[in-house]
Amino acid sequence: MSAALEEFCGSVFWNASYLNRSDADLPECFQQTVLVWIPLGFFWILAPWQLLPMCKSKAKKSSVTTLYIIKQVLVALLVLTAVAELALAFVEDTEQDPLPAVWYTNPSLYLITWLLVLLIHDARRYCLRRDSGILYCFWTLSLLCGILPFQSLLRKALQEPISDVPRFILFYICYGLQLLLFLVSAFSDVAPEAREITRKNPEMTASFLSSITFEWYSSTVLKGYRKPLEIEDVWELKEKDKIQAIHSTFEKNMKTALRKAQAELEKRKHKKRRREGDPNHSNNMSKAQSQDVLVMEEKQTKRKKKKGDKEHSGPLKDYPRGWLVKTLGKTFWQNLVLSVAFKLVNDVLVFVSPQLLKLLIAFVSDKESFAWQGYLYAILLFLTSVIQSLCLQQHYTLCFHLGINVRASLIAAIYKKALTMTGVTRKESTVGETVNLMSADAQRFMDVANFIHQLWSGPLQIIVSIVFLWVELGPSVLAGIVVMVLLIPLNAILVTKSKTIQVRNMKNKDERMKIMSEILSGIKTLKLFAWEPSFEERVNKIRALELKDLLNFSYLQSVSIFGFTCAPFLVSLASFAVYVLVDENNVLDAQKAFTSISLFNVLRFPMSMLPLVISSLVQTSVSTARLERYLSAEDLDTSAIHHKPIAGSAVRFSEATFSWEQDGEAVVRDVTLDIAPGSLVAVVGTVGSGKSSLVCAMLGEMENIKGHINIQGSVAYVPQQAWIQNATLRDNILFGSELDEARYQQVIKACALLPDLELLPAGDQTEIGERGINLSGGQKQRVSLARAVYNNADIYILDDPLSAVDAHVGKYLFDHVLGPKGLLQKKTRILVTHSISFLPQVDNIVVLVAGAVSEHGSYSTLLESRGAFAQFLNLYGSQEEDAPEKKTTAVALAGDEEQGDDGIDPCVEERPDDVVTMTLKREASIHRTEFSRSLSKTSTNSWKKAQEEPPKMVKGQKLIEKETVETGKVKLSMYVRYLQAVGTWCSLWIALGYIGQYIAYVGYSLWLSAWTDDAQLYLNQTYPVQQRDLRIGVFGALGMAQALFLLFATILCSRGAVRASRVMHQQLLSNILRVPMSFFDTTPTGRIMNRFAKDIFTIDETIPTSFRSWLSYFMDIISTLIIISLATPFFTLVIIPLGIFYYFVLRFYISTSRQLRRLDSVTRSPIYSHFGETVSGLSVIRAYKHQGRFLQHNESTMDINQKSVYSWIISNRWLAIRLEFVGSLVVFFSALLAVISKDTLEGGIVGLSVSSALNVTQTLNWLVRASSELETNIVAVERVHEYMKVKNEAPWVTEKRPPQGWPSKGEIKFVDYKVRYRPELELVLHGITCSIESTEKVGVVGRTGAGKSSLTNCLFRVLEAAGGTIIIDNVDIATIGLHDLRQKLTIIPQDPVLFTGTLRMNLDPFDQYPDEEIWRVLELSHLKTYVQNLPERLLHLVSEGGENLSTGQRQLVCLARALLRKAKILILDEATAAVDLETDHLIQSTIRSAFADCTVLTIAHRLHTIMDSNRVMVLHAGRIVEYDSPEELLRKQGAFAAMAKDAGISSTESTAL
Repeated sequence: MSAALEEFCGSVFWNASYLNRSDADLPECFQQTVLVWIPLGFFWILAPWQLLPMCKSKAKKSSVTTLYIIKQVLVALLVLTAVAELALAFVEDTEQDPLPAVWYTNPSLYLITWLLVLLIHDARRYCLRRDSGILYCFWTLSLLCGILPFQSLLRKALQEPISDVPRFILFYICYGLQLLLFLVSAFSDVAPEAREITRKNPEMTASFLSSITFEWYSSTVLKGYRKPLEIEDVWELKEKDKIQAIHSTFEKNMKTALRKAQAELEKRKHKKRRREGDPNHSNNMSKAQSQDVLVMEEKQTKRKKKKGDKEHSGPLKDYPRGWLVKTLGKTFWQNLVLSVAFKLVNDVLVFVSPQLLKLLIAFVSDKESFAWQGYLYAILLFLTSVIQSLCLQQHYTLCFHLGINVRASLIAAIYKKALTMTGVTRKESTVGETVNLMSADAQRFMDVANFIHQLWSGPLQIIVSIVFLWVELGPSVLAGIVVMVLLIPLNAILVTKSKTIQVRNMKNKDERMKIMSEILSGIKTLKLFAWEPSFEERVNKIRALELKDLLNFSYLQSVSIFGFTCAPFLVSLASFAVYVLVDENNVLDAQKAFTSISLFNVLRFPMSMLPLVISSLVQTSVSTARLERYLSAEDLDTSAIHHKPIAGSAVRFSEATFSWEQDGEAVVRDVTLDIAPGSLVAVVGTVGSGKSSLVCAMLGEMENIKGHINIQGSVAYVPQQAWIQNATLRDNILFGSELDEARYQQVIKACALLPDLELLPAGDQTEIGERGINLSGGQKQRVSLARAVYNNADIYILDDPLSAVDAHVGKYLFDHVLGPKGLLQKKTRILVTHSISFLPQVDNIVVLVAGAVSEHGSYSTLLESRGAFAQFLNLYGSQEEDAPEKKTTAVALAGDEEQGDDGIDPCVEERPDDVVTMTLKREASIHRTEFSRSLSKTSTNSWKKAQEEPPKMVKGQKLIEKETVETGKVKLSMYVRYLQAVGTWCSLWIALGYIGQYIAYVGYSLWLSAWTDDAQLYLNQTYPVQQRDLRIGVFGALGMAQALFLLFATILCSRGAVRASRVMHQQLLSNILRVPMSFFDTTPTGRIMNRFAKDIFTIDETIPTSFRSWLSYFMDIISTLIIISLATPFFTLVIIPLGIFYYFVLRFYISTSRQLRRLDSVTRSPIYSHFGETVSGLSVIRAYKHQGRFLQHNESTMDINQKSVYSWIISNRWLAIRLEFVGSLVVFFSALLAVISKDTLEGGIVGLSVSSALNVTQTLNWLVRASSELETNIVAVERVHEYMKVKNEAPWVTEKRPPQGWPSKGEIKFVDYKVRYRPELELVLHGITCSIESTEKVGVVGRTGAGKSSLTNCLFRVLEAAGGTIIIDNVDIATIGLHDLRQKLTIIPQDPVLFTGTLRMNLDPFDQYPDEEIWRVLELSHLKTYVQNLPERLLHLVSEGGENLSTGQRQLVCLARALLRKAKILILDEATAAVDLETDHLIQSTIRSAFADCTVLTIAHRLHTIMDSNRVMVLHAGRIVEYDSPEELLRKQGAFAAMAKDAGISSTESTAL
């Protein structure tokens, strides 16, 4: 081979003697062949790929730029040099003997190469990123290889005259041009067409160098340093990273994987059946039974699998398994393959450093060696370190990218699933749990994806290290390995233990979040009844269990940390001790010791990561199961709803039988009905007769048992419980349709919304808060109706829409919208109603009894037939002259009771017409978290107008404040506050523990260095035994001390952290329960929940770990720097500039990173709140077929979150590259200084210094990571603290206690009483003065917004006085504690709010009353028989929001509560809401008899209920206009008389009540 090459060059190819001198050089032939061909070979193999873009016909060529011209000119010059060199060869050839072949081949090769480069430059114009990475690598390689001939020629020229001048000049011209090209290629070449793209995302067009060093991101970092980043400053995502792209691939793969998994499931079931000998497959099934039974069974088993019962009464049902991970793998395989490649390169280079270190130590120990070798080793150490860091960062970028994409695809899948899930699935997983799937479980996947490659890379690194160690220490390495292996089972035990704790803790967490979400949605009730302490105790009980587990978990963690700190030291101790003891000729010298130590250090990372990765895999497996169960649950089966055209029928029921659950009992039974197009059909029946269920069946929300329903045309649906989105009023009505101004105005007028628009500050552009919080019940209902009317569907399904509005409004709506002359007269209308007055005007009436149609026909036919309907009418018709309305503001839910399909969500439970509703006149909400504005993609022009001229903010227009995003540096006080919560002494001892650990560590390292120097001292003598034993003993003791100090510190840390968690949660909870009601009106529940979920989780689990890691990294770096400086004191000079650079990079980075993390958490809330909103409005969204639009909205919300997270990831990599460069410089300088001061140093200390430096790179990185992690996480303390210092309402109990038995008479006096909702708003009640005598019954009436409900809020001091006083039985209520006051009053609120727990707990949370008493009130409230028939009776579990009772029953439970309290003063807030006339009657009579000796205030919309009061108070705009007995007021012909006339009451006698 070398002979051929020598002939080819005409000179010597290789001669080792060239290197064995102080001015070493390489032979010329080697330079001409190997050094030229390496870069060219690399280029020729990879260049063809770069020409591919030319072959794609579709792409358009981008235009020429200056940079492009410069590059092409430079390359053209290179072509010329190659041509010149060829010409030169031919000229010389003719003059003298034939030249060696190399003079022809090299220029020819170069000529072809340069032409190829010209082509590639042109081909790249077809791409968005015009810079070629391969070219850049080629220039780098070519320049590096060129350095050797460069210096050879230079040295020769300096020693003697130049022999071959033309070639000498050509070489340097060529080298210079390549250098220029290398520099020019570093800049991004952006075509004018791509400018816009670059502005949105510079990454798309960044040059290769800029990409690998993340230089394109610097502008963001700079911007983030100058000012807090906004979401607008964050770069857009690439198209392929947008949710839509990711999710569509994911979904495609998920479908195929699920199909396979389902087939497996069927197989498993089949086997199981075989094993158990399923009775169905044996005797008790007569052969004659037809095939369909089997088919039915198939269907049922399929459906059964997802009815995992909440209480885990039986084992959970089976579900398709193992498909999720496969799907993710298939979706993201490219990412995985690339990151594996980068990781491999990195892993190989990791082992190069210890070998170089070995050579370096040999070099220092050997006094004869040449200086150039030392410099070469130092430079090689530097280069491997740099390349390693570039590869590692690319690997991490890919991994983190994978993580966020996995999270995103899971969240998108969960959201999509939520839109199609069955009622049963919805029942099983409450909103809280589903949000948990989104937040916690998807997050777990993200965390695992970041380190998934450790699974193969870890073992690989471990094996290679062991091989190299064997070479160093021989068999004695086995001692070290035995120690490692022994640590593995220890770890396994810890992992399994932790897993059980973790699973248990997830349950506790879910439970606690469930109670919290109930507390927050029912907070008004808690306050009115003064029940906060009872609930606080419930939460604290669960929290205590949670913390106990947490403490055990962190103890386990401490033990495992201890194990892993011990590991490297025990391993090296065991190996060295065995090595020295086995054979006395074995002497530990510096090469062996430090090469081994740096290999052991390499081992440390995979060994410590593996257990972490494994344990997070364990956690993820729990999440996988939860996600697989959820995502593979049955979809809604709407096959029973047909859409066939049948002439003359709009809706046809054919023997339709439906139930709520697959095996539940039928709620809609054998309904056969035909509804003609364009007719108005009323559905009537008592509470629980299945009216709402019938509606749900038509919408396809129920499980079909038999029969079907045929619906022709589109459907619009108005639920019983209005569902309002958090958007402008106009968006709520348009609901995604185009704006047609004329039609829109017509709808608004017909739905009686015009007067409301005048009240709202920004008209129809007013922002409506979460769950429509700033609209009254009636307004919400009208908006909901307007949405349906505007939608212009063919069939209108209206579930009791008139119940929530006043009588006269109801009449107006019927006349203008629903009735024969209304807007919808040509449409088919199906109206569920309690109201009798409209029945004569409908075309057809359907009477339901227990889910079946008992009779149907027109009003007159039914009256004549004298059936149930006629009796019902005769009973109530007389008193319902002109239809006073019922008011529904409660969510009726499942059971065989009245079923409104809207209330699956606790958060939907509407607030009572509370604080805000009444201020309607003055305010409306504009709730926007940061950007929902940019999100709502409304198609309306009005929006555009609104954007052109920014509206002036009306006072009080903004209800929900924008979530505060703290900016700037996290205040030091937050760290102090956390450490105080941990305990000051505790913190001090922890710090001391860590300091002790690192003092021991430095001692241990120096001792080892001294030990290795013994090898030189006793060079040719025998090593004294006692010296050997001393060395081993002290080495072991110092190592052990390290581990013990650490164990001490971590155990203290665990205790302190749990203490901090306890303190913080306790303070947060007790404060949230003590803040005034107005806080809950202006703060979305999601935001408060976020504090209890994410932030408390961070304080529990993340902050302690961050604190620990930060401390240990910090100490680690300090100790390393001390060691290097001890070895080479000059190093201190290098530390200073490096330290300054480090500090600046850190400061720049941390401010950006922190802002990005904050943006992440702020952009995350809209995802969850939009999700909550979607789940609560599912039936509406499905009825209107708007799933697609909601999916899109979810995608855009998520993209915004994705881009902030992606940006954060890049910022981390930007930093890491820069820091690792600092680390590489530390290594370089420590090596360089060792080479320079070679003569004064021992091998041991050099080994120590360089091996410590090799470690520093990673630690520097981790330190910054830990600092920013800590800064980011401490924000949780800040956010929790923010809610700890919200101003409280008045104290619950004060020094001044009311007298025993107060109020004994129940007299109430208002003295010039004024009140406003919030300091900046006007008064709601303007100086009310009146008195209410003992046991008097007073009715309060007035139009919406007159201040009726404000009156109750004042009595309970939900609102504090702005002036004047309220005196009850001679006690000024402002002077006593809130609980003393609230426990003595009773209210039956508008919305019956129930809590999860037993029925008994709902009546008597403090267990103050005996059971007999409770049975007594249940009897009075007509619930006794119902409760007696329940299997658990008083311990009957009420589900979330009381869903398993009908609205009427919930109302009765509230009545029972009031009866149980039996206070002297009762306030009735329209308690006759969603109940039919009979129940209403019951309630009224109970109140009359039971509260005869109490003072009763009734706030009513329906005048009938108060016609028999002693006096009536008429409020108007916060003032009392009239106050007298009803008879007087009717005579006066004032405001009251007018209202009575509207309601069709002429005299007090006309009410039968």
